[in-house]
Amino acid sequence: MNDTVAGLLQVALLIAALAAVYKPLGDYMARAYLSAKHWRVERALYKVVRVDAESDQRWTTYAYGVIGFSFVSVVVLYLLQRLQTILPLGLGRPEINPATAFNTAISFVTNTNWQSYVPEQAYGHLVQMAGLTVQNFASAAIGICVAVALIRGFMRAGTDRIGNLWVDLTRTVIRILLPLSFVFAIVLIGLGVVDSLSGGITVTTLDGAQHTIALAPTASQEAIKELGTNGGGIFNANSAHPFENPNAWTNLIEIFLLLVIPVSLTRTFGVMVADKKQGYTILSVMALLWGGMLAVIWWAEAHPNGPAALLAGSGMEGKETRFGIPASALFADSTTGTSTGAVNAAHDSLSGLGGGGAMLNMLFSEISPGGTGTGIYSILVFAIVAVFLAGLMVGRTPEYLGKKLGRKEVTMASIAMLAMPTLVLVLAGIAVVLPSTGAALTNPGAHGLSEVLYAYASASNNNGSAFGGLTVTNDWFESTLGVAMAFGRFIPILAVLCLAGGLAAQKKIPPSAGTLPTSGPLFASMVAGTVLLVAALTFVPALALGPIAEAMS
Repeated sequence: MNDTVAGLLQVALLIAALAAVYKPLGDYMARAYLSAKHWRVERALYKVVRVDAESDQRWTTYAYGVIGFSFVSVVVLYLLQRLQTILPLGLGRPEINPATAFNTAISFVTNTNWQSYVPEQAYGHLVQMAGLTVQNFASAAIGICVAVALIRGFMRAGTDRIGNLWVDLTRTVIRILLPLSFVFAIVLIGLGVVDSLSGGITVTTLDGAQHTIALAPTASQEAIKELGTNGGGIFNANSAHPFENPNAWTNLIEIFLLLVIPVSLTRTFGVMVADKKQGYTILSVMALLWGGMLAVIWWAEAHPNGPAALLAGSGMEGKETRFGIPASALFADSTTGTSTGAVNAAHDSLSGLGGGGAMLNMLFSEISPGGTGTGIYSILVFAIVAVFLAGLMVGRTPEYLGKKLGRKEVTMASIAMLAMPTLVLVLAGIAVVLPSTGAALTNPGAHGLSEVLYAYASASNNNGSAFGGLTVTNDWFESTLGVAMAFGRFIPILAVLCLAGGLAAQKKIPPSAGTLPTSGPLFASMVAGTVLLVAALTFVPALALGPIAEAMS
């Protein structure tokens, strides 16, 4: 069996698996948020933390909760890192410097999981488990909570309440993330992923030299790393490391995990707004963009330019031979189409067009299918803008799911949509003119610009993958990438919650003969066109100087 056929079989298996769980998981998540009943363990937790589970919150209170919870999480994770040397299970790891601790705390709390360090050398087991793994659950749950709040904005009418953050957060973790993570951690262990509290094993090579190979509780973190679209590896090589991703089956399962919740949330959306066709329409846009970029990356890596790759017959630099080009392209497309950022190949070694495709996935605002929660609320923002543009063309007040889209709604959607491009272009523009940036670049010219652009696109979209040729350990990159992660996460969240509050306060408008249908191929093409138009108008000049120039050289 050649690589192409094997790759197509993997894609078919992946799509079949996602299709099999789409309805049951999507319906289950909808029931979790629509149910008025609380589980016994949830009631006990509410009692301990003194939460009134029966009260709903205004969007402002919901937003205060998100910001406050995230701020406390940053402080706790920062202190865990700084105090590592006096905490148990530190394994003798060194003290983390303030800049790295700040960057990492922001990174994991914002679901970015950007890593400017070697994990197996920097962190002991306590920080990995009590700090980073806990935030893998919490940050993923926050994204889903915001998405559910926006969906409630479409569901409800004549109210200023959009739900209870603490109830949503508890249900997301206890009913969805924990059970799935537990099951798939066991599956990964059974397939060969390491899970050990030992600090490492010592091996002797043929020449008599001894080396210590790091071990860690990997499978338990790997499951939520992918399921929560987090991406931070417990080893520096991430999902290219054989202890994290030892074979083709674990590779396929990890890709499935990072796609399954974002994909299934479109079904949840359709069920909650009582119109399943709306969910299918949004899913079709996600699938179109995901499939299109997969074809671009796969073709680019199978037909690379450059004398070395042409002589070799393929672009295998930076790729694991146990995965090959198809599985590497599938992983690269899926991890940048979501906010995961896990990698099973070195993205810096991708061809100009292949790396540009991975970058463009992020510059689409990661909606194919996006992160846990962030994907569905981001694409709904694009849907709102598409409806608004269509309303302008026909001279009618735009409506979406029975709600009028006025100045406030469109303003909030625009803020959510444009926050990321502003951060990417402004910070990358400043970085490339700084004298110190030249010393941080491994590669000059177009690829060097691509490294900088990719870094800020990754941080601002809370992805976390990187072109590894850029050294980001100086204070400028540590601090500005941290700022990009924080603003790229919380500006859209605040705008989306404000949008949810405004929508919930409106009365439902019954559809009329002039109402634009928002389900079906026509509307799907409008949303996809809006995504492509915004990305093209915003980023084509920068891309032309980076990956496009590299691909054409």
